[in-house]
Amino acid sequence: LAQGGIGRAEAQTAWVIATRLNWLIHGHSTPIMTELDPRSTRTAKDSEMPPKPAVKPVAKPALKAAKTFALAPVKPAPEPFWRTKAMAAMTAKEWESLCDGCGRCCLNKLTDVDTNETVYTDVGCTLLDGQTCRCTDYKNRQAKVSDCVRLTPRNIKRLTWLPPTCGYKLVAEGRDLYWWHPLVSGDPDTVHAAGISVRGRVAASETDVPDEKLEDYIVKWPGKWPKGAKAKVAPK
Repeated sequence: LAQGGIGRAEAQTAWVIATRLNWLIHGHSTPIMTELDPRSTRTAKDSEMPPKPAVKPVAKPALKAAKTFALAPVKPAPEPFWRTKAMAAMTAKEWESLCDGCGRCCLNKLTDVDTNETVYTDVGCTLLDGQTCRCTDYKNRQAKVSDCVRLTPRNIKRLTWLPPTCGYKLVAEGRDLYWWHPLVSGDPDTVHAAGISVRGRVAASETDVPDEKLEDYIVKWPGKWPKGAKAKVAPK
């Protein structure tokens, strides 16, 4: 430095004083002191910057165990009434529903005097509807037809003339109902689709055929099982 000027020490002291005054004027309580070292790469501006906050590692959340739920046991479907109830214990509605609506029992029948075998004809009862295979006056059938037999739990096993496909006969023998029975299929038309019913097979009504002519109408199909009727499920 030139003679008469201020030296290095005096200049450094003056800078420190000026820096402190600057911090006090701008509201800073504690100035940052930085020496003027020409060998240092830091500047006064770098010294004034606040230190970077320490970064804390983010803790990973603990994995929660998956909740488990106990499933309620599946209750098996209840057995149908014809498998569990005695015929005498059935309600009137249950009893009537055993009828599959085939109409075979409403065909006129003959008894062979030599073998005592029941022989069927394709002549229908006067009250039989050959299309629906139902009685046209079921409620008053016994009053209108003298030889009409009412089925009961007491006589069901004694009636030898019932067709082999009859729902009453099957249950009385301890057998199950087949796929075409309305109680199984839920559809009253399956008895027709399976070929069980008399639909389209009634040749005449008994009102038009005298008793002595019934032998001319003897047929075998009412006493037989149609093909596929004994299957466990409906044939495709």
